[in-house]
Amino acid sequence: MTDRQPSNARPHHASDHPSLLVFDVNETLSDMSPMADRFAEVGAPAPLARSWFAGVLRDGFALTSIGVNERFATIAQESLRVLLDGEALDRSTGDAVQHVMEGFTGLSVHPDVADGIRTLADAGVRMVTLGNGSASLAEGLLDRAGVRDHFEALLSVEDAPLWKPAAAAYTHALQRCAVDAADAMLVAVHPWDIDGASRAGMRTAWINRDHAPYPTYFTSPDLNVASVIALSAAVTG
Repeated sequence: MTDRQPSNARPHHASDHPSLLVFDVNETLSDMSPMADRFAEVGAPAPLARSWFAGVLRDGFALTSIGVNERFATIAQESLRVLLDGEALDRSTGDAVQHVMEGFTGLSVHPDVADGIRTLADAGVRMVTLGNGSASLAEGLLDRAGVRDHFEALLSVEDAPLWKPAAAAYTHALQRCAVDAADAMLVAVHPWDIDGASRAGMRTAWINRDHAPYPTYFTSPDLNVASVIALSAAVTG
């Protein structure tokens, strides 16, 4: 897949590269497919993992819409307790919830991430993360991948007024990094994240590993790339 500039993206000069890349964490950097194994290991259907994570985001967004910033872990644990109720588990619901949640601490990055991050770092690109989850989980993920030192900060919406995609979340990151919105680029796999960052004035790069169509009701990304490796070529070339 080649990089392309969507028709309704904000125009930038080819040499006008962002001075800061702001990476989403869950699913953008981390490969969350092993979470399905965690469900199977406690006796629950493995496909529940995907609907559970989608539900966590839904409920987090719902609270964000009324101005409430709840911790990701709190929503994840409680929604998991509700979801697993009635399943034929091989342990107590509490133990099952703990086992699934512990899966976050062992996740790996996608295969394209480490090489792409190293290429960006070699080019002198500033990088931070901004996740709806905790900074400690991001730190563990990047430590295991051997790329933690390439990020100058690991930011979380736990320290911001609201979750992404609220503008206040992106503003929090920009203020922490002392960068104007137009000079920063949000990197994510989620179109809702791309849309939120774009509306906050940032540039955006959609990591589209599945070669999926982009939803037309969201603001289009400035870059549509298949991997972090492709992203590094696009922003340093």
